[in-house]
Amino acid sequence: MAAVNADPEVMRWIRDGSVRDEQQTRGGIQAWEREWESQGFGLFAVEIRSTGELAGFTGLSVPGFLPEVLPAVEVGWRLGRSHWGQGLATEAAAAAVRFGFEERGLERIVSITQVGNDASERIMTKLGMHPVRETVNPAGGRRVRVFELSSDQYVTTTR
Repeated sequence: MAAVNADPEVMRWIRDGSVRDEQQTRGGIQAWEREWESQGFGLFAVEIRSTGELAGFTGLSVPGFLPEVLPAVEVGWRLGRSHWGQGLATEAAAAAVRFGFEERGLERIVSITQVGNDASERIMTKLGMHPVRETVNPAGGRRVRVFELSSDQYVTTTR
């Protein structure tokens, strides 16, 4: 995961675009583990079935960085560049959304991306999400777009 986080192209759309070193990555993973303990959901490792190689992560988290959307649970993902364009992010994020609605009984799931990150917006649309607002991330001053999917919409799209 440290190699994924150290790639400037991967991190381009994450917060202020800064890369993360191994120590920062370890701290992030520890925070993700605590979220599983406190919230009953969190991030999943995404692995390539045939090789066991770590591709990145997907999963659910509370988007505390954007207080105006709270209370909310966000689906997110981050894959290494060599795994882009293969449908892995969509497949993994769809599994996380399914887990959120079917296993955790969530009423809605959001996804937040910086304006201009068309690849992530395409994934959100494939998940059945729709844009609900555009705002500014107070932590970095970048414009973000918030997408949303309700449990009712999820049920309708999965039938």
